[in-house]
Amino acid sequence: MNPEPEQAGPEVVASEAPRDAVGAVHLLAVLAFFGVCWAAADLLIPVMLAMFFALIANPMVTRLHKWWIPRWLGALAVVFGGLAAGIFLASLLVGPASDWIVKAPTELRQLAPKLRHLTRQVEQANKAAESIVKAAGASTPATVVVADPDKPHAPNLWALISSTPRMLAFVVVVVLLCFSFLVYGEGLQRQAIAQTSDLKRKALTIDILRTIESEVSTYVLTVCAINTTLGLVLATALWWLGLDFSDALLWGMLAALLNFVPYVGPLSGVIALALVGVVAFDQPGKIIAPPLLYLSLHVLESQVVTPAVLGRRMSVSPLVVLLWLMLWGWLWGIAGLLLAVPMLTSCKIVAERVERWQGWAKAIE
Repeated sequence: MNPEPEQAGPEVVASEAPRDAVGAVHLLAVLAFFGVCWAAADLLIPVMLAMFFALIANPMVTRLHKWWIPRWLGALAVVFGGLAAGIFLASLLVGPASDWIVKAPTELRQLAPKLRHLTRQVEQANKAAESIVKAAGASTPATVVVADPDKPHAPNLWALISSTPRMLAFVVVVVLLCFSFLVYGEGLQRQAIAQTSDLKRKALTIDILRTIESEVSTYVLTVCAINTTLGLVLATALWWLGLDFSDALLWGMLAALLNFVPYVGPLSGVIALALVGVVAFDQPGKIIAPPLLYLSLHVLESQVVTPAVLGRRMSVSPLVVLLWLMLWGWLWGIAGLLLAVPMLTSCKIVAERVERWQGWAKAIE
């Protein structure tokens, strides 16, 4: 006679229940984390941007400190030197950007003559549809009153004026926080790590922090150099095609900034430069030249230059990067797109060094 199958004892059922409860708690914790990030975006965005900039600038401040320059003075030079460089670059580009904003609506309304040969088939199809409607005895649709496109619209000056103090306050907060992180962040880290009694955990925390600082700062600075070179090469090519030097520099720097955002940024850059080609040129060859130039430079950068310089450093699955960008772009907008990749690479560094999380590090590669 066959023995009866063994039934799971109460200890097995009891062990599965806590495991399900732990999974539910983890899910609720993740949802609560992203909920807090969304609700406290106005507070967290300047803090995270300041930490990001401080992470990039800290190796330079540390190098200056080794040269017997006080840390507060080195931080002051790096932060305000970067701010001055950004203001100088913005002063060069604000004029051409304003001109493009003013003339773009007028230029875009003149696209029809340039693209008329592409729309003739559509017009013929519309005429055929109208003839069919008339033959069927359908009533003519009511005339839609369209606003005169040439009628000037008054700009919303109050919205511009009211948003300026908030923008200035945001910049001031980020600069002050970045300076504070550079001056006091290292001491705060040492004090926090000193509170840990477990030597193994203390060594692991120090290793994680140093790796994040070294890897992320090296990665970001290298990408900055590559994207700046791409923008300057593109600006030179646009100037050679016939754009004014200031306009070529504007679109070259915009392409360089968009190239910091994987996948989404280059696609936006191609679309923007396609509009530039249509607006600025009349010959078909020159019209398609700006987007083709940027696309060619981006393919060369992403497939040859960046892999040769960085190797497999910070290698993450493109699908994971795209989903991560969508998530943080939805939560924090442009700032989220800028911070998404550094946050993802920092999470991967942590997961690679924590024993229980190493599977997640392998899963996103």
